Amino acid sequence: MTYRRSIAHRFLITLMLVALFASTRPLFAQGQMPSVEEVKANYTKKEVQITMRDGVKLFTSIYMPKDQSQPYPILMSRTPYSVGPYGAEAYKNSLGPSPLFQKEGYIFVYQDVRGRYMSEGDFHWMTPYKANKQANEVDESTDSYDTIDWLVKNIPNNNGRVGVWGISFPGHYTAQTLIDAHPALRAASPQAPMADNWLGDDMHHNGAFWLPHAFNFISGFGKPRPGPTTQGQPGINHGTPDGYKFFLAMGPLANANKKYLHNEIAIWNEWMKHGDYDAYWQAQNVPKNLTHVKPTVAVMTVGGWFDAEDLQGPLHIYEAIEKNNPKTYNIIVMGPWFHGGWARGDGAGLGDIRFGAKTAEFYRENIELPFFNYFLKDKGENKLPEAYVFNSGANQWQTLAEWPPKNVETKNVYLDASGKLSFTAPAAAQKNCFAEYVSDPNKPVPFINKTAIGMTREYMVDDQRHAATRPDVVVYQTAALTEAMTVAGPIKVSLEVSTTGTDADFVVKLIDVYPDNAPDNSPNPADVRMGAYQMLVRGEPMRAKYRHSWSKPEAMIPGKRTKIEFEMPDIFHTWLQGHRLMIQVQSSWFPLIDRNPQKFLDIYNAAKESDFIKATQHIYCTSNVSLRVMKPAEISKQ
Repeated sequence: MTYRRSIAHRFLITLMLVALFASTRPLFAQGQMPSVEEVKANYTKKEVQITMRDGVKLFTSIYMPKDQSQPYPILMSRTPYSVGPYGAEAYKNSLGPSPLFQKEGYIFVYQDVRGRYMSEGDFHWMTPYKANKQANEVDESTDSYDTIDWLVKNIPNNNGRVGVWGISFPGHYTAQTLIDAHPALRAASPQAPMADNWLGDDMHHNGAFWLPHAFNFISGFGKPRPGPTTQGQPGINHGTPDGYKFFLAMGPLANANKKYLHNEIAIWNEWMKHGDYDAYWQAQNVPKNLTHVKPTVAVMTVGGWFDAEDLQGPLHIYEAIEKNNPKTYNIIVMGPWFHGGWARGDGAGLGDIRFGAKTAEFYRENIELPFFNYFLKDKGENKLPEAYVFNSGANQWQTLAEWPPKNVETKNVYLDASGKLSFTAPAAAQKNCFAEYVSDPNKPVPFINKTAIGMTREYMVDDQRHAATRPDVVVYQTAALTEAMTVAGPIKVSLEVSTTGTDADFVVKLIDVYPDNAPDNSPNPADVRMGAYQMLVRGEPMRAKYRHSWSKPEAMIPGKRTKIEFEMPDIFHTWLQGHRLMIQVQSSWFPLIDRNPQKFLDIYNAAKESDFIKATQHIYCTSNVSLRVMKPAEISKQ
């Protein structure tokens, strides 16, 4: 285990860090928020084209402090989303991961990655790393290396240290920077990084296609560009705000091109050719290449428990670095945030759920700034723990010596056909009992009880009462808990099922049911009643044809009892005393995931309207969900 800390270092450090910030010399007056005028007053902007080893030039914006009384570290972000505004006199209104960095003083660098906006070259989706490069062969690690090399040699008054950060796709580029890293790289923070877009980030979850997210995003992002440009591309006009209606009317996935995309989106066409986890997707896996992260680089991976886009990425990237690089300083931060929610807003709540604190402000002030200051400026003390994690439900930040925690008790909760959840396995005489429902892909279960054209960021904590009333959703729950239960780490699902079809989706949702007398939020403009609220804590689909292999799908045998096992992403959540644990199981979650026709076929190209059929599903009483429950003594000493 890397960089073990003493017990004292695992306590909250808010007061100490507040004192540290009070002594920080700002570039701006106390209390002022950054603006274009403030940036211009304190920074000089320069735009350059940096030549990569293959001759391609990448457009780069550089903001240098006008105060030259001391050397500054370089803080860089590489992005496919534009470094604009463009032009030597056009300035950003804020610099760095947060306004605190702008006031602190850094050299900020922003770069359009190859093939995007003002950079030359061709853009590729999650460009695979090339382990054995020939002369002038490139990937994202070489582009990062060549850029850093140019920066430290050509930017005046830099201190020779470089940090990299980014959220989402820029977080992915940050993780790629760690591979074959430049010697000047001293700190990196991949935030909501994409690790694998088939195994759980963005576009697929356990074989199910994340339909509105993929379609809405790529319909604009994936359009061809005429050449270097300062302009982005608009997406399509859906003609309705109702995503359920739009995607149901679109029909099978093959209709996306026929009706809307017209074969103009090369990346979409690539995805449609690679429905299984084949060599195309496997080459894009980032964690497998994080085997030699230099011990001279400090890494802080950041993610959100309720990140609808990239929840798996930060967990898997942290895990890979931790496993393969024991000498590397490697820590993880997980808060109660939507995608990128730690970088904007106060983080006090999401949707109907309140977290009891301004979690995003706490992170920016007490975690992110001290991390970069320490490793890039030798400023302050490094008191950060191995894992800084927010316990939703209990609404507490906790510091842990490892993630996931090892000192836990594994508890299996069984899905009784009567609708009860039991921590006791069914007796032999009951093992053939089952719950039954009919799944109709032409009337799929909606993932939200509201109108939206795409994937909402709040769905990760949304009330599930609308789904619990449907006949095609089976519901299991415990009695009211007599004591609090904290679950930490991944959730393992073991279902025994049968279907009358030859393929099926099984969506499992882990839910926190509030007591009937739970108080409403205040203020409460939408008049949401929190009594008996069914808060989604974690939900994941599993496409049954991938039950044995992600790469080689197999048909289900109609009527045959079959085991399906999969893992849901980590949680850190406390079901308080008086709350109930609920599990819902269903076979559609629309339009969040594409509809399974419930026939074994190539959904991406071969499915026709007539292939979408009803199927009867059985969930047997031997089905269970495995929870990692923290012992009360372990929680209390954090």
